[in-house]
Amino acid sequence: MASADEANAAAEGTEGKNWQRKGKHKKEKPWDDDPNIDRWTVEKFDPSWNEGGLLEVSSFSTLFPQYREKYLQETWPIVKGALKEFGVSCELNLVEGSMTVSTTRKTRDPYIILKARDLIKLLSRSVPAPQAIKVLNDEMNCDIVKIGSIIRNKERFVKRRERLLGPNLSTLKAIEILTGCYILVQGNTVAAMGSFKGLKQVRRIVEDCIKNIKHPVYHIKELLIKRELAKNPALATESWDRFLPSFKKKNVKQKKPNTKEKKQYTPFPPPQQPSKIDLELESGEYFMSDKKKSAKKWQEKLDKQSEKSEEKKRKREAAFVPPKENTAGLSESVKSTNDNEIADITKSLKKKAKKFRNSEAEENVKIESYVASNEESHSKKKRKSSSK
Repeated sequence: MASADEANAAAEGTEGKNWQRKGKHKKEKPWDDDPNIDRWTVEKFDPSWNEGGLLEVSSFSTLFPQYREKYLQETWPIVKGALKEFGVSCELNLVEGSMTVSTTRKTRDPYIILKARDLIKLLSRSVPAPQAIKVLNDEMNCDIVKIGSIIRNKERFVKRRERLLGPNLSTLKAIEILTGCYILVQGNTVAAMGSFKGLKQVRRIVEDCIKNIKHPVYHIKELLIKRELAKNPALATESWDRFLPSFKKKNVKQKKPNTKEKKQYTPFPPPQQPSKIDLELESGEYFMSDKKKSAKKWQEKLDKQSEKSEEKKRKREAAFVPPKENTAGLSESVKSTNDNEIADITKSLKKKAKKFRNSEAEENVKIESYVASNEESHSKKKRKSSSK
């Protein structure tokens, strides 16, 4: 009993002590309200902070495509020199097609190995070496967006990737200026380098473009508006949703997939197909000798050859067969047009004949009148001569 009482008393004592300690770390610090301290700055690493170095060796390796082999061979001394400053060793293996970085005894910064890992990743994704080395700085970060597995259709993927680039890379340049990041689209990945805020914007733009959620131009418009709103300190605590444009996606009707008709379920299995021996028994081949079987096969083969040769001959002769003439006559529409034409021609001929007759009659009348006038004049002349 005494031991139980002592244990309870000890537990109560510890609970009381814990209760007194609770919230002790929440006391106000003198640097909490100091306006001169900028808590967002990243201090540069000082080697004196870790004079002993690292206890274990850390290493990372990545593969690179074959077309990057020549370029990496040329620029590897530059990469090696940049990593040597931080005490990191690097190795280029051309047989396996890989790059490896690892820490050494001279390495002091424990985070530099992750930066070196990002460096070899960027080099494998076709980022130029002078640009990729900048990732070793504390202010610079990188992100590699994998876009190859987002969409299956190859043609759509290529079109949407071109949409991200824009005509003469104008869309990509605009995104780089607004986000403050370096962007490189290569194959199935998009490599970006910049601040965390810019990388987050770049990833969102790239994924929305490849998934066909929003066009990059609309993202550029939003970023331009946000940049102008950020200049106004009065809007720092307000929501910017009323200023940003809202783009509604218009869904295009797609073709309905062809649904196959489901067969009616039957619990019974399908009937068993006859075997080769059963078929031979039905046809009577099973009881034939080998000589007769071979003769039958040979005859079937000859029949097939003759059929094929006849078909080929028919196709060759079809080119020399003259086309059939249309002896059935013209269609009703053609006949009606021909009848109308014939009627018009007969009318015109009748008119011409009538005119010709009238003109002949007029000429005859003129001739008769001329002859009559001449005869009268001659008779008058004779009378005058006789009177004299």
